[in-house]
Amino acid sequence: MVSFMSSLHLSLPPPSQPSKANLLHSFSSPFELKQVHANLIKTSTPLSVLPLQRVALVCALSSDLPYAHLIFDRLQRPAIVLWNSCLKFFAESENPFDAILLFYMLREVDVLPDCFTCSFVLKACTKLMDVMNCRIVHGYIEKLGFQSNVFLQNMIVYLYAVCGEMAEAGLLFDKMPERDVVTWNIMITQFVKREDIDNAYALFARMPERSVRSWTSMIAGYVQCGMPKEAIDLFMEMEEAGLRPNEVTVVAVLAACADLGALDLGRRVHEYSNKSGFKKNVRVSNTLIDMYVKCGCLDDARRVFDEMGERTIVSWSAMIVGLAMHGEAEEAIRLFSIMIERGVKPNTVTFIGLLHACSHMGLVDEGRGFLASMSRDYGIIPRIEHYGCMVDLYSRAGHLQEAHEFIMNMPIKPNGVVWGALLGGCKVHKNVELAEEAIRHLAKLDPLNDGYYVVLSNIYAEAQRWEDTARVRQLMRDRGVKKTAGWSSITVGGMVHKFVAGDESHPQIEKIYKTWKRLLCEMKLRGYVPNTSVVLLDVDEKEKENFLFHHSEKLALVFGLINTPPGTPIRIMKNLRVCEDCHAAMKLISAIVNREIIVRDRNRFHCFREGSCSCRDYW
Repeated sequence: MVSFMSSLHLSLPPPSQPSKANLLHSFSSPFELKQVHANLIKTSTPLSVLPLQRVALVCALSSDLPYAHLIFDRLQRPAIVLWNSCLKFFAESENPFDAILLFYMLREVDVLPDCFTCSFVLKACTKLMDVMNCRIVHGYIEKLGFQSNVFLQNMIVYLYAVCGEMAEAGLLFDKMPERDVVTWNIMITQFVKREDIDNAYALFARMPERSVRSWTSMIAGYVQCGMPKEAIDLFMEMEEAGLRPNEVTVVAVLAACADLGALDLGRRVHEYSNKSGFKKNVRVSNTLIDMYVKCGCLDDARRVFDEMGERTIVSWSAMIVGLAMHGEAEEAIRLFSIMIERGVKPNTVTFIGLLHACSHMGLVDEGRGFLASMSRDYGIIPRIEHYGCMVDLYSRAGHLQEAHEFIMNMPIKPNGVVWGALLGGCKVHKNVELAEEAIRHLAKLDPLNDGYYVVLSNIYAEAQRWEDTARVRQLMRDRGVKKTAGWSSITVGGMVHKFVAGDESHPQIEKIYKTWKRLLCEMKLRGYVPNTSVVLLDVDEKEKENFLFHHSEKLALVFGLINTPPGTPIRIMKNLRVCEDCHAAMKLISAIVNREIIVRDRNRFHCFREGSCSCRDYW
C-alpha cells in the first residue's frame, strides 16, 4: 500500500491550494474521496463528475475497494474497464506485485475478469518471474473459457519457459487449440537459450509458417552452440525462401562467418547490410570488424572501424584485439592511446587485447605496465584472463622462473589456462622440470584436456626421453583422454574443404601430392631443409619427412594453389598450433608462388608474404 500511494503521489501531484474545486480532481486517499463524495451530495451534484479512473486508483489495494465498486455500480459504468486501467498502471510500475494483489482483491468482491485483466496480471508475473501466481492466473483463464485467446496463451507459455518450466510450457504448447508464429518462436527461442538445439530445430521444422525471427533464432542458436556451418546452411535456405534478413539476422550470420572463416559470404552479407541501411547499426559494424579480423582481412576490419560514425568500447576493443591477433602490437597500443585521448574508458576486454598484443611480440615491460595501469588508472580489477595473458607473455619470452613466481603470487587461484600457458612456454624453451610441475597442477584442474598431455609428451620426445613419452601416452589411455585430431580447412567457391594429416580421401588428393612434390623441389633449391625435430616419433628420418610433407596445412595450401587464380590470397583455418616446419615452408612458398598466405591457428594469425611472416617468427 505504501509503494502504491508513493507512486500515485508522484504521478498525480496535488495542487498547491487545496480548495473544494480542485480536490474533486486531486484527492489521493479514500478519506479525501469520501469528503468529495459528501460535498457532491450536499450540493446535489451528480456523481458522474467524479474522475472514475482516479477513484479506482485511490481505492485499489485499500479496504475501501468495495466503496469504489459501489460508486461504479450506482453510475452503471463497466467496473472492469476502470479496474483494468489500474492493473495496467501497476503492472508497468516499479512495483508490479501491486497488480497481482489488486487482482485477488477484485476476485474477493466478485468482479469478473476479462482478457485484458488477465493480460495485465500476467505482465506483472512476467516482470517478477513469478511462476506460482502465473499458474493461478492460468487456472482462472481455463475456468473463464479464455483458452482460445492466443495472446494470453502465448504469455503463459513464455512465462513458464523463461522461469525454467519447459515441461509445463511444452505441455501447454501441445494443448493449445490454436497457435500463431509467436507461439512457435517463443518455444524455439527458449530452447535455443538453453542450447537445446535439437528440440529447437525439431519445432522449427514443424512450423506451418516461419517469420524472419524464426529463422534468425535458429541461425543464432547454431552459432551459440558452436555450429557455424549449420547456421550458414540455414541462412542459405532462408534466402531461397525469399525472406529478407534483418539486422539481428545479419549479426548472427556474420558471427557464423567469423567462426567458419567464410569470407565470401561475409563480404556478401556486408554488401547487403550497406544496401539495407544497416551501416549505422553499431552492433552490425562491430560484428563486421570481428568477422574480417577472424577471416584474416585486417585492412577490411580497419576500414569498417574507420568509417563508423559512432563507436562504442566494443568497437575499439574489437579492433585492438584484432590487431593483436595479427601481430600488430605497436598499432594496437597506438590505437589504445587514441582511444584514451578521445575520452573512451577501456574495459576488461580492451586490456586482454593489449596483453595479447604484448605476448605475441614479447613486449614484457609494456605488458607489466598495462597490468598495473588497469587498477591504478581505470579501477579495473584484473581477472584470471589477464593473469593468464601475463603468464603467457613471460613464458613465451623465456622468463619461465618469473612466470612461475607470478603464478605463485597471484591474488586469485590459478586455473588450467594459467598453468597451460606456463607449460606452453616450457615446450618452446625446453624446460622439462617446470613442465612437470605445471602438468601436476593441470592433472587436477583440467584432467581431461588432451592438449596438456600432448605438450608434455612432446617435451619428453624432444629431450629424447622416449620412456617418459610412452608413459604419458599410456596415462592418457588409462584416463580415457583422446588426442584431438588436427585439421586444416580452406574455403574455395563457397565450399569448405577440410584436410587431416596424411589425407587420402579428397577427390583431388593425387593432384595435390604431385603439385606438392614440384613445390618441394623448388623449396629445396632455395635452401629448405625439412625440420624433422617436430615429428616426435621414434622413427627414421625418411619416415619423419614423409609425416611432415603430409601435414594438413600443407595439403590445404596446395589445394588452394590448384583451385584459385594466380595472385589470389589463400586463407587457411587450423584447429591446432601451426608447426615450425609448416611455418618455414609457407614462408618460402609465399615467395615462390608470389601469393599472400594467411593461416589462422589456435593462437593467432600468420600472414606470409614475400618469404616472411607477420609474426616475425615469434609465436
